Amino acid sequence: MKQKLGFGIIGAGAIAAVHAEAINAAGNTVLKAVYDCDPTKSTAFGRRFGIKSCTHLAEFLADPAVEAVSIATPSGLHREVVLPAARAHKHILCEKPLEINVTRCDEIIAACEANGVMLSSIFQTRFSRAVEAVKQAVDAGRFGIPVYAGAEVCWYRTPAYYLSAPWRGTLALDGGGALMNQAIHTLDLLLYFNGDVEEIYGRTANRLHTGIEVEDTAAAMVRFRNGSLGTIVASTACAPGFPRRLELNGTRGSAVIEGDRIVRWIFDEEFPGDADIRRTCAEPEGLQGGAENMNIDFEGHRRQFVAFADAVLCGRPLRLSGSDGRRAVALICDVYRAALSGRPISLSRQEKTEVPERMR
Repeated sequence: MKQKLGFGIIGAGAIAAVHAEAINAAGNTVLKAVYDCDPTKSTAFGRRFGIKSCTHLAEFLADPAVEAVSIATPSGLHREVVLPAARAHKHILCEKPLEINVTRCDEIIAACEANGVMLSSIFQTRFSRAVEAVKQAVDAGRFGIPVYAGAEVCWYRTPAYYLSAPWRGTLALDGGGALMNQAIHTLDLLLYFNGDVEEIYGRTANRLHTGIEVEDTAAAMVRFRNGSLGTIVASTACAPGFPRRLELNGTRGSAVIEGDRIVRWIFDEEFPGDADIRRTCAEPEGLQGGAENMNIDFEGHRRQFVAFADAVLCGRPLRLSGSDGRRAVALICDVYRAALSGRPISLSRQEKTEVPERMR
């Protein structure tokens, strides 16, 4: 069996360096090449990591050493590079969001299925000890009847953040603001733990960053298909910025994750491992993202690259699929639709979720 999966990175911006560090540390992956349409960025990145640099996508995709690609371009350009990569039979690990609307997500998923390549959306927060502990408790039915679930991402970004790259804060390339760019990881966990949403009432606003095309603050009330209620709060205007918070409550137990730490773990029946979970998951695993956009480390990404490469090399199912990436994007687009309508919207399994024309 092949021991390591050859990776290339498409896009040489800030998050690409996190991908490179994760690939180099994973153990079952090896970094081979980078592509960026900007020769200066591509060359500098290649020199930094000692890999081949390309400024033509066709040249990059023709390299047989590149068996899988990680996508690190602006969000609204994911489809443009994923489709040719899938046709070149490269497995794909794509940064969040998978794309900026559901139609584009569906095109990506269909292309990967048609060409027999694996597709995963990067949600590295799923690979923390705290998230794995809560998911195991959910699957074991320890929370009882679901009652309330809340996701809160009160972060802060300076005006300079949105000026640092021309795509930031634009509808065409960012796709949305605090929800689509910052809160999407926490909303993925909300769905991962509590299932799909049936009804949404939402509002968006710009409280600080009035010059951008997307929201810097959003709030929503939701009703889940399992009957529980929930709230979603996302902002990049809450100084000085705080760890993300996810709360899950049921008739038999409650848990709260702040950042990547469990700060509440209470159930009506104590299990033998609970004291160990409270101890080991009370300490932070990595840097938090509250105040600075790159105030993160690569450990979560490393774990996801390990899992992805393991699935490709060993023929195992993916722990996190492209459909999971679509699911989070669909929820965010539904919040935007509700905010534009000014009224609650009901969802169904058959309804095609799309970003309203104003949000494209």
